[in-house]
Amino acid sequence: MDRKRFEDAVAEIDRANADDPHQIDVRGEVRPKELAHADLASAWIARLDAQPSEALQLAARAHHLRRWSLPRDDYPKGRSGYLVWRQELKQRHADEAADILARCGYEASEIESVSRIILRKNLTRSADAQTLEDALCLVFFETQLVELANRLEPAKMRDVGIKTLRKMSPKARGLALELPLDPQYIELLGELEKEI
Repeated sequence: MDRKRFEDAVAEIDRANADDPHQIDVRGEVRPKELAHADLASAWIARLDAQPSEALQLAARAHHLRRWSLPRDDYPKGRSGYLVWRQELKQRHADEAADILARCGYEASEIESVSRIILRKNLTRSADAQTLEDALCLVFFETQLVELANRLEPAKMRDVGIKTLRKMSPKARGLALELPLDPQYIELLGELEKEI
């Protein structure tokens, strides 16, 4: 790994995410939402993979690169509108990450590796894509589970929780039970995990 090139790319990605107008409180610190999510994803990657690839580390930083710039409200309501929005978001994240990586001196093949992880192609066959998915699910549970549980009907919340847990590896599901959440939510995750 070219350490300077890697650090330059991470710094540029982080500068872009620092512009997020949305703030989030994570572990007592209020920060730009996508910058905080990138930090959390990177921390989970380190716990999930003792020797993460450079591409995986870059994908973790850029997985939601400038997410706020493509608002959900710009798409039709309902599941089909949501799915189109999510696919277009992933592609935009991959494209914007590719631009940054090219400016930092990454080769086309290296950029393609990062893009494939961000897009989570071949999820079941790519260890890096699965690890990123695991990290993102853990970030989701840590930062959004409580708000979602307060907003959704219990049956819908169970459905969201089960669908999220099904995307995760057994190791990541175990880590979900160690999240710094109120015990009632850890209990909920434990109950849902038994239903998979």
